[in-house]
Amino acid sequence: MSERSGLPPHVMSGIDSPIRETRLKGVGELARVVVGADLAMAAAARRALGRMAGDESRAVAAAAAGMLERTAIRLDPDRIDFGTVPRVTAQLTADIAVHGPPLAAVSSVTTSGPGLDATLDGDRLRITWQPRSDWLDGTVTVHGPCGWADVRVTGAIEPEPLTRMLIEELAAADIDPNAARVTVLVSQPRRRAGAGALISVLVALVLLGGAGVAFALTNGEQPPAQGIALPVESPTPTVTVAPTVKATTAVPKVRLARQVASVDKPTALRTIKVGREPEGIAAAPDGRTVYVANQGARELSVIDARSGRVSTVKLRTTPRFVAVSRDSRLVFVSMYENDKSGSGVAVVDAARRKVTRNLSTGEQPYTLAVGPDGRLWVPIHGKGRLEVYDADGRSQHNEIEVPPNPHAIAFSAPRRRAFTASHESNAVGVVDTRTGKLYRSIPVSRAPHSVAVSPDGSKVLSAGYEADSADLIDAATLKRTGPLKVGRDPQFVAFARDGKHAYVVNEGDDTVSVLDARTGRVTATVKVGGSPRTVAVAPDGRLAYVTNGADNTVSVLRIGA
Repeated sequence: MSERSGLPPHVMSGIDSPIRETRLKGVGELARVVVGADLAMAAAARRALGRMAGDESRAVAAAAAGMLERTAIRLDPDRIDFGTVPRVTAQLTADIAVHGPPLAAVSSVTTSGPGLDATLDGDRLRITWQPRSDWLDGTVTVHGPCGWADVRVTGAIEPEPLTRMLIEELAAADIDPNAARVTVLVSQPRRRAGAGALISVLVALVLLGGAGVAFALTNGEQPPAQGIALPVESPTPTVTVAPTVKATTAVPKVRLARQVASVDKPTALRTIKVGREPEGIAAAPDGRTVYVANQGARELSVIDARSGRVSTVKLRTTPRFVAVSRDSRLVFVSMYENDKSGSGVAVVDAARRKVTRNLSTGEQPYTLAVGPDGRLWVPIHGKGRLEVYDADGRSQHNEIEVPPNPHAIAFSAPRRRAFTASHESNAVGVVDTRTGKLYRSIPVSRAPHSVAVSPDGSKVLSAGYEADSADLIDAATLKRTGPLKVGRDPQFVAFARDGKHAYVVNEGDDTVSVLDARTGRVTATVKVGGSPRTVAVAPDGRLAYVTNGADNTVSVLRIGA
């Protein structure tokens, strides 16, 4: 079927005209049709606008791209924070308005995050959270013929009083609570008088390096269920969050969950021994596990984020990089040998820690990533293209030609763009995720090895391996700032969860450069292990993990407070 079939003849002749002004008028006609109720004609108009977005005239291309934006699904608001809720809370709900023309009607809804669910009722998206873990940082994504849009959903469960006191004591003693080897099992204490002495004993045990110590304080009583009216601090319109637990007493409003703030000068906490020559690393969205691809051992290390214990999954060939599905159930590992044989992606069941299948891909699948819509994107280094697979990694969805040779990919969900670090082209490619086509190529520092996008989708950072520098790019205007001087041989980049800092892994001098994400100024240089390769930031923003290829270790950095 022609991309313009169903369009009126005068519209087709207008957009085919050699005269720029006539083509601009044609775009105006397409704009009228694409938001109409005739879905077949609207779909034809959208396909035509996609073609016009690549017009040789910048004015025509910009007008067509602007109209494509108007066909997209829009969610209002695009962020929900349930705040900190009592442990007895059964369920919280929030309603989101869904906007867009008839063609953008939502066809499916997916969620990622423990206890998170969503249903669609007309132009309202109802999000529910049944608190199952201490914190939530999830996403609800809606899909339709015109692409996708998502809502970030956060929340936390209020810690038990004694646990909170212990955390404060540990912080006062400058001890990382995440690294402490003390297990505390608490309920309601019988007497408050002895709590201070017990806390002191616990802190002393931690200071002495005690391991495997567990305390249980119980009195056989359960606290009564409580209801709560929880406000959400977000831009207008206000979202009403209504718990469904049975109310027995009036409870004061609780504070919103404290946002973890990234720090100017991270500190190195410890190292974790993994397999030979670790390369790629990824932290699961549920915060429980960190995965490391060990090139020299042909295995995947699985690190328990709390205990630091390591288990392994054997792979058929040399692993390179890692990505985790948005629901944390699947792990994707790109693989190839030095002669490019064995190219493919291993799909690992995270619960069973077992390879369930191996995908055949183009030569040299590189730093793969899971997109905002859950699909798996694989840069094919040897062929100058991206391969896009379904969320379960079973079938290929699309191929996109990009400048050679793509090393990595990252996404700006608000801008509906994907960014690729194209090593041989000294450029960052910009892909329109709605059309699946290359939109533009931006010159950057020599040999870009990695690319990252800030959590709000506004900034892009690339690492110029042969230039010892990095570049910041505005995701909207595509204006570049740089080069920004960093360490030697910058190999990999990532952003803090709050978007205020960025991290550049410098393989040549065994350091990580910390950047102010707004100015690009280096705020600190942190020493790590030998030949550092990649970095992953934990979902809660407190820790970062750096693979050290020469030391067979992972450095753990405290980056948030």
